[in-house]
Amino acid sequence: MVESDATVRMTEEFKVSMMRVSLAVLLVGGLMVPAFAEGAKITDHTVKNIDGEDVDLKDYEGKVLLVVNVASKCGLTPQYTDLVELHKSYQAKGFEVLGFPANNFMGQEPGTDEEIKTFCSTKFGVEFPMFSKISVKDDDVAPLYQELISEEENGEFGGDIKWNFTKFLVNKDGQVVKRFEPKTKPSDEKVIAAIEAELEK
Repeated sequence: MVESDATVRMTEEFKVSMMRVSLAVLLVGGLMVPAFAEGAKITDHTVKNIDGEDVDLKDYEGKVLLVVNVASKCGLTPQYTDLVELHKSYQAKGFEVLGFPANNFMGQEPGTDEEIKTFCSTKFGVEFPMFSKISVKDDDVAPLYQELISEEENGEFGGDIKWNFTKFLVNKDGQVVKRFEPKTKPSDEKVIAAIEAELEK
């Protein structure tokens, strides 16, 4: 009879232990979901390219992207050279630079889409995808950038765009994994290492 009672107690303790484990798993699972859900998923957006045509950014799922707000009359405009080289070096491996002209800073992108396209192609030989001029801050911020700069939606990568040539690195699932500020050149070893790391995943 004593052995029977001990067995019962062991069985009950085992059940309680398993319930605790199950609860812990559920709690961890619940905490994990938001972690994976965090980050702006840019592939949920449709934008216009430099020729005025609609582009569903879902077309870029499965690729590693560098999203950059660009300008033609900025002290950082020479970064176009590095962006072109970066695009050429890694495009075959599944990488794209996406350029978004914006006139939010000191009027440094004053031209029309056609003028911007001509400038980029003739001055820097830009072949990576360029998009129609948008706003990246203030009340008229474009939906894509509204999500990118939202700290609620994009966590540590959110925050106002400070100047031209802010760079968001986007993984193959369409989520931002790094942000590089304007003065960080596209050829910087930190940028290269981050791109290569995402391409290898």
